[in-house]
Amino acid sequence: MKKQCHPEERSDEAIRSPKLSHLYVKSYDPQPGGQEGGERVKTILIVEDDGVLRRELATLLEASGYAVRQIDDFSDALSQMERAGADLILLDIQLPQVNGEMLLQAFRRRHDTPVIMLTSRTGEMDEVLSMSYGADDYVTKPYNPTILLLRISAVLRRDGRGGKRNYYEDALVDTARGSISRAGREEILTKNEMIIFQHLWDRQGAIVTRDELMCALWDNDEYVNDNALSVNVSRLRAKLEALGMKDAIETRKKQGYMLK
Repeated sequence: MKKQCHPEERSDEAIRSPKLSHLYVKSYDPQPGGQEGGERVKTILIVEDDGVLRRELATLLEASGYAVRQIDDFSDALSQMERAGADLILLDIQLPQVNGEMLLQAFRRRHDTPVIMLTSRTGEMDEVLSMSYGADDYVTKPYNPTILLLRISAVLRRDGRGGKRNYYEDALVDTARGSISRAGREEILTKNEMIIFQHLWDRQGAIVTRDELMCALWDNDEYVNDNALSVNVSRLRAKLEALGMKDAIETRKKQGYMLK
């Protein structure tokens, strides 16, 4: 038996502060604001409750060619982050009314904007948690302005070169690596498992038929083994469960599968 799939189904002054290092900041300008080559100015959102530090960061970033937005009311920090339209977010871990790591986790469920965590803590666990929740980098206070600018530039370059990172709920989906990571654990997916996951994810909340998935997995001229699809789905489901996402894939009898 051969599956017949339609083609469309294939698918010069230092910042003098006890919190910012006393450095000659303008001695280095890491592609300021993303304006090189006529690119638009990059916008950075600062989510920091220390007003003095927040203003100093804004001054540093603006002097480096970035557009800056700030949050000073943290009662609805998540919605403000979502509305900001920033290219990168500097997010403090210790905020009033909300924990920065929890805020990052909630933000990552719907957005893939690069985030650099800022903290005065030096414990490794905070760094591990931040990165597992989806942070792109982690910087401790007091900041070295030049190093901070380099970190920002590096993250923005990665984002522009590699495209947006993708998140399913709070799990990082790395299609280039073929893996899904959550809370410090990584599961490597086979090629077929990733194809199945991506098709289910593209239509999250809707049923994807077995025929659609088989068309995505195999070419028209390949022999289709229906049991192979069941095996791949079972293995994918087990890997998601290992990441703490039990019952993420729902089986709909005589219909197909749905990613919740």
